[in-house]
Amino acid sequence: MPLPWPRSRSLRARLTFIATAAAALVLIPVSIAADVGVRHAVAAHIWNDSLDAASRIAAEIRDGRTPADITTAEGGIDLIAVTGANGAVITTSAAAKGLQAFTSIRPSVDTRVAQTTTCELPNRDCVYLTAVRVSDTDDSLIVYAGRSAPAILDSRFPELELLLLVVVLGGGAGLMAWCVSGRALRPVEAISSEFEEVSADNPGSRVPEPPGDDEIARLARTANDALARLDKSIRQQRQLAADASHELRTPIAGIRAQLEDARLHPQDTAVAIDAALRDTGRLEAIVSDLLLLTSIGTAPHTARERVDLGRLVSGEVKRRSGRLPIRLQLEPDVIVSALPAQIARVVTNLLDNAERHAATGISVDVRADDERVMLSVVNDGDPIPEEDRERIFERFYRRDTARSRRDGGTGLGLAIAREIAEAHHGTITVEDVAQGVRFVVRLPRAPQEPPADDAPPPAR
Repeated sequence: MPLPWPRSRSLRARLTFIATAAAALVLIPVSIAADVGVRHAVAAHIWNDSLDAASRIAAEIRDGRTPADITTAEGGIDLIAVTGANGAVITTSAAAKGLQAFTSIRPSVDTRVAQTTTCELPNRDCVYLTAVRVSDTDDSLIVYAGRSAPAILDSRFPELELLLLVVVLGGGAGLMAWCVSGRALRPVEAISSEFEEVSADNPGSRVPEPPGDDEIARLARTANDALARLDKSIRQQRQLAADASHELRTPIAGIRAQLEDARLHPQDTAVAIDAALRDTGRLEAIVSDLLLLTSIGTAPHTARERVDLGRLVSGEVKRRSGRLPIRLQLEPDVIVSALPAQIARVVTNLLDNAERHAATGISVDVRADDERVMLSVVNDGDPIPEEDRERIFERFYRRDTARSRRDGGTGLGLAIAREIAEAHHGTITVEDVAQGVRFVVRLPRAPQEPPADDAPPPAR
């Protein structure tokens, strides 16, 4: 079961813990390997020195040198002795006098060399010892050479030094990780602190963006983009609430006035009721459009269908009994992937707007290229000035307030059309035309369906 406590700490503490643990995982095996390697190298050096010393003395004996003359220690090998075949000591170095126990090992005739470590000598640390036979006869003399173990092999001080080194280096790695992660995470702390200040009363706050293009810088930019969208959404909601309250006040005041008039003049009740019903209808239209605005873009993508835009436009025109003729130019098989009700609402709103402003007629074109489809609605009314071509898509914006209200407009039709188009990854714009106003909707064209022959066979 994993330890829970590191997860409860800050990211900085966890990074420090991981860095320290990683350093320990590397340093401990390296230290153990270094200790073993050093001990092995020192021991091998002693074995080689003692073997060289014993072999040299054995060679001198074979050359006729008297064993009694061998009394000098060389190369740090201070324990030297020569014994006979029966084990009797013939001569020793000064350091080996009285140390009979270390001459107890005897190499065989076949190997002629034996090496061992003994820790049984009185008043001596452990001894590294090599025994060499002078000849391969049974009565050969045996030369012993060795020395006491050096301090590096006879104590645990090197291990303590390595342990201290592991602690220092591991702690240094942890301290470095703490400092580096603290500096790296400082912008995150600033972002977090700034986010705590964000509220509906202060939607314009932005987090500081550190220089560069690392993950934290991209996080800051993403956060600021999200805050900008939030700020825009809050401002739009406030503006919508203000505009809606203003627009709703007129029909509500009208209804109240008609009811009060009916109470004061009971003989005119029918007239007052008719007027109140008109205001109620307008109120209902505004509320309906507001509800539609809140629902645009919330439907899942899987709810979309293949819609024949030309057929939809033709059906909508046939349902109208307007005062003006509508000329159609519709290409066949212009298909979009969309919510049928919402695309129909775009067509309806554009036709309503065209009928409201046209002088003698309306033209509707539907055509497509390989990637996009285009719906064009042209009316021959007054042109829209360049400075108003974007403002007309704002909610409750009217160029002719009296005329729009008289014709039943809510001031939301074009705003709804644009939001639906954008929710379907399209656009709606006002473009130049020789006479009147031209609204153009562009939407992505739906991919063609595979031929019927390529369809999978029905399951049996």
